[in-house]
Amino acid sequence: MKTVLTIAGSDCSGGAGIQADIKTMIMNGVYAMSAITALTAQNTTGVYGIQETSPEFLDNQLDCIFTDIFPDAVKIGMLSSAEIMHHVAVKLQQYHAHHIVLDPVMISTSGHRLMDKDAEQTLQKELFPLAEIITPNIPEAEVLTGLQMQITNAESMEEAAHRLYESFHISVLLKGGHRINDANDLLYTKGHGIWLHGEHINNPNTHGTGCTLSSAIASNLARGFSLEDSVRRSKQYLTDALKTQLDLGHGSGPLDHTLGKTQ
Repeated sequence: MKTVLTIAGSDCSGGAGIQADIKTMIMNGVYAMSAITALTAQNTTGVYGIQETSPEFLDNQLDCIFTDIFPDAVKIGMLSSAEIMHHVAVKLQQYHAHHIVLDPVMISTSGHRLMDKDAEQTLQKELFPLAEIITPNIPEAEVLTGLQMQITNAESMEEAAHRLYESFHISVLLKGGHRINDANDLLYTKGHGIWLHGEHINNPNTHGTGCTLSSAIASNLARGFSLEDSVRRSKQYLTDALKTQLDLGHGSGPLDHTLGKTQ
């Protein structure tokens, strides 16, 4: 069985973070492992507390994983500080990790910044060079391009993805999401963009969609699929999870990662 490691924060309500990653990985046919970067107190209505893992204990987790069950792919999610990012980068280089999928959790769906400037710079300088692909949403792409540009349509998505590819020499999956009002994403790799047209699902419960998509991509890369095929398969899995219309909690609820198989 192929193995995948998620390096991310914990979501006690189970909809995002480590919990969503593990559910997604199991459903996509791999053995899931986790290194927890932070504990969060959160639910479908918001985040109410964050307790960061010490860098030394994160190192301990990563050493235990890489020296025993070496992961075939790695998904990186919430990293709460520049120091944590540095420790992750050092360990990934030390163990020559491969198939790294980085979800740059910088800005929330509601538009709130989740990362300070120092951490943003560390993310770009130390972790981007290690990644096979990054998966920013539109607000994150606007920040990463370093330009005063708004991404509001297909043309501006193409321009932003091209700039990110040229700036960081890395494949980019730019997620269309709610601002573009469709389910079309743009994969920019090998010097050109590939539009991935998706089915728009009318479902307000989208907690953890970014975590789910990036974890599915890592799972499919671990199983030997090409980058494009991995993204296409993962996008379909996310669509199917939204289609089940799970409705839990008082806010933006989680997906049904089991695709209705436990109902």
